[in-house]
Amino acid sequence: MTDSMVVPVIDVHSGNFKELWPALVVAIKTSSFIALDTELSGLGNRKSLLAESIEDRYKAICHAARSRSILSLGFACFKKLDHKNPDTYLVQVYNLTLLCSEEYIIEPQSVQFLVQHGFDFNKQYSHGITYCKGNNKGGSDDRGIHIRALFTELLRARKPLVLHNGLIDMAFLYQSFYAHLPERLVTFTADLSDMFPAGIYDTKYITEFELRLTASYLEYAYKKCKLDNSRALSSGTPGPHLHIDFCQYAGHMSTYVDYRECPAVASSEEQTEVCQRFSAFGWCPNGTKCPLSHDTDLIILQDEKCKDDKRKKRKRQREKKRAGGGSAEGSSIFDGAPLNKIPNMETDAGDDKPDTTTETRREDLLHGDSPATLDEAQSENTKDEDKVELNCPTTGAADESKMEDGSNEQLRVRPAEAQKKKADTGTHRAGFDAYMTAYIFAFSYILSKKENSEDGENEKEQAWLPACLNKVYLSGKAAPLNVVKSTFAKSSKAHLQKMEMVWGGSM
Repeated sequence: MTDSMVVPVIDVHSGNFKELWPALVVAIKTSSFIALDTELSGLGNRKSLLAESIEDRYKAICHAARSRSILSLGFACFKKLDHKNPDTYLVQVYNLTLLCSEEYIIEPQSVQFLVQHGFDFNKQYSHGITYCKGNNKGGSDDRGIHIRALFTELLRARKPLVLHNGLIDMAFLYQSFYAHLPERLVTFTADLSDMFPAGIYDTKYITEFELRLTASYLEYAYKKCKLDNSRALSSGTPGPHLHIDFCQYAGHMSTYVDYRECPAVASSEEQTEVCQRFSAFGWCPNGTKCPLSHDTDLIILQDEKCKDDKRKKRKRQREKKRAGGGSAEGSSIFDGAPLNKIPNMETDAGDDKPDTTTETRREDLLHGDSPATLDEAQSENTKDEDKVELNCPTTGAADESKMEDGSNEQLRVRPAEAQKKKADTGTHRAGFDAYMTAYIFAFSYILSKKENSEDGENEKEQAWLPACLNKVYLSGKAAPLNVVKSTFAKSSKAHLQKMEMVWGGSM
């Protein structure tokens, strides 16, 4: 069995933004849902971001969004294809390099993390797409070719928005491309509920409270979902299953594509010691200098083995108890698990919720997904849509389903030498992170459909994960932040003006 894949991520910068604008807009308008991710210049005081009061937390996030900037923005547009296998999605991924035109704070910790993962600051300052924060600064939000106008297209599309640990991302997006953040959290959530009527979904919340994986940082959750999907396909388990198609990029367009390799999860015979901190939270203070393994594939396989061993141990204990042998000493189901990971691990299937102790979630945000990323005018665009979609046929595209010869089809839409030249050993980018986020969401949706169909519900009437709609993960809290408009809160004045411009066609 193999689940290797190469994901094409289109690199967007000031030199090609205008050229790629029609494709970006069409991808947004024709998608079924959109996932976003950001790379940030910093987050500010981490303790303030974890204040007991959610209102105090929001104030700290606002301060970070107003004083820091977005360095890059990732878009992953998933479009469901009805003419192919059920649950097949055409995927387009974009990574936009941005440059804030105003002064902003850059934190050394964030810079170090980004540089270690291949972020090119020279490219950012020479080819970043410029933008100004706040309300209509640096030009009005008309139909020009700029980031604020692209964010307006996102709002007009009315698609479900998917993020991972997304509260901070949403605040930065609001401040950077929309308006000044409101002073109160209830006003902010009221604005968001208007801005994204199709709903906001947080895969951090989904991973912990619905999938209930052993760990919930982005790379772990993505690889675990991808591995489970690949195993189900290979074993012939009845569907539904997730199938992925990518656009074909040829000629001049192929020069903009950054091929991100996602190798298959493979078992290792070596007895490698895993870094417990990285295993639990996806982050280690020693970074690349850590002598222990940070291999997410190995961590997943060890977690599965640990869970399987614990199941066998509980079974033996139950059998001994029934036979009159009593309960064995030291029967903790967490035996052999990393100590820092225990509060975030799945226990018995009968448990209502995973443990959400404050200290665990505090670690999660302080040392979480990364220091920098926690984590239609229809008639007018018809010709553009036809033109762009002709360049995105799905025949021959990468698909996780097995081919007739029993092997997994690889991405065969580019010259081999281009793949060799452009493929990168790492996967961390805002664009690829957005892709991983979207994949988790699509896989979770399929699992939900499968469960509902087993309960006799009609699959065709299945909505997008209704139990997770507008629920944003809150570190250290047993309940999520509900993105709703309270009867006791009003939308901000700036937002009301913006929405009138959005739907009135003035933006």
